[in-house]
Amino acid sequence: MAITGISADANQAFFLLDRTRQAVSTRERTVETTDAADPETDTTEKSEETERAAPGELSPAAQQQVGALRKRDRAVRQHEQAHLAASGGLAISGAAYTFQRGPDGVNYAIGGEVSIDISPGRTPEETIRRARIIQAAALAPADPSSTDRAIAAYAAQMAQNAQIELARQARDASQPNPAQAQDRINVYA
Repeated sequence: MAITGISADANQAFFLLDRTRQAVSTRERTVETTDAADPETDTTEKSEETERAAPGELSPAAQQQVGALRKRDRAVRQHEQAHLAASGGLAISGAAYTFQRGPDGVNYAIGGEVSIDISPGRTPEETIRRARIIQAAALAPADPSSTDRAIAAYAAQMAQNAQIELARQARDASQPNPAQAQDRINVYA
């Protein structure tokens, strides 16, 4: 997963979670976005079932490659679904997948990403809440990538900065304003 962008507008800031992609040399690749949270709108798997070639038509090496692609496809979809499930409403869209066409003519997901809004909240308390959700979404998969961990660290830093701001606000509220202190006269009897 790679951090692919932050827009200039803080309200539209987002990271693309899990930009895991295998190197694909000359094989055809296509990118398709599907909402993994709604299986009825995900027509990719349905079309794969109908497009599959009969197993007897593939060489043993091609069958082995198809098996590896199916395994990778399953792992990528589970990984992205874990991000979506833990996003707590901060997901900007469903999962987007990168596909590789297998020797059987079927497209298999080999990488994916989930867009998450990482803008701070309006208050330090809201920022802390959002940071915890971002951190949970980044670390939700069973096998978080190094970029997943980097985004979780970013969210932890965001929460820490908000905690510091909360402490500063509490300190400022408990200390009298120096200008007000000059207007006071202590009288001791």
